[in-house]
Amino acid sequence: MIRQELILSLRLISLVNKKKIKKVLVVLGGTSGERSVSLDSGKACIKALKKKKYKVSKIDPKFKNLNLINTKKTDVIFNALHGKDGEDGVAQSYFEYLKIPYTHSGVVSSYNAMNKIISKNIFIRNKILTPKYFSLKKKEMKKNILKTKIKKKAIKFPIVVKPISEGSSLGVKICKNFLELFNSSRKLFKKYNELIFEEYIGGQEIQAAVINNTAIGAIELIPKRKFYDYKAKYTKAAKTKHIMPARLKKNKYSEVLRLAQKAHRALGCKGVTRTDFKFFKNNFYLLELNTQPGMTNLSLVPEIANYYGINFSNLVEKILLDASINR
Repeated sequence: MIRQELILSLRLISLVNKKKIKKVLVVLGGTSGERSVSLDSGKACIKALKKKKYKVSKIDPKFKNLNLINTKKTDVIFNALHGKDGEDGVAQSYFEYLKIPYTHSGVVSSYNAMNKIISKNIFIRNKILTPKYFSLKKKEMKKNILKTKIKKKAIKFPIVVKPISEGSSLGVKICKNFLELFNSSRKLFKKYNELIFEEYIGGQEIQAAVINNTAIGAIELIPKRKFYDYKAKYTKAAKTKHIMPARLKKNKYSEVLRLAQKAHRALGCKGVTRTDFKFFKNNFYLLELNTQPGMTNLSLVPEIANYYGINFSNLVEKILLDASINR
């Protein structure tokens, strides 16, 4: 049913909207730790858009400020940025100010999704299960405070510590004991002002894709590394195994799609998102939601979409034609 609905929706693309879009500006690169992935995503999307006969140009915020975008030469912005300043509402605020329709989520939903503390609170309010956690600021980093927080939240080791607003598993450390956790946290605080501490959840790594408010499918990942970290995500040498569709019972597969769709809507997201889950002891734990999922040859959303008959070019166009302002 999902596959049929998606293919039908692609065939029903508004020709009126499509005729209005001639000049597409792809924003890629940027200055975050995910710059190289963004460049790969952007290049792949440029190729797909040219295949669809759009006139495509590009801008890299590392070299040219976004407020210098020529509004007269841009019908739509395709946002291919990842990470800080591209996925957290900053770039989106420029697009809104310039009043140019753009893809993916808006200012507030992007900021909320990127901030792991805010997004977790939203998930909890919407009765979506997520691992137990607490956060600490740099000035609070003392052994007694850390021990008290762990005890109060009844969090058992291993404990995951990570920055509150990074993507692609940057800065993530899985710690087996208190000394390891304390030392890892001190190192991270040299770069970040606030960290989130989360109970480690074992089980299956499941990631689900949502396009324009409809969950399309879920994939299972089996990393050969310690966990699904940056290298496992973006390098072939890591040899992460992809299983599509995820090995779940039919009712559980439907459940994870419903949860991904619920999280997408709870955060007020637009366009495409990818939601990361752990499936453990018959429960799904939502780890985080990504508003700017990768669009590379190793990326999961294109792989999920392709399984259900949506090729890469059609996927990119589907995202493009959802563009708007006031997102």
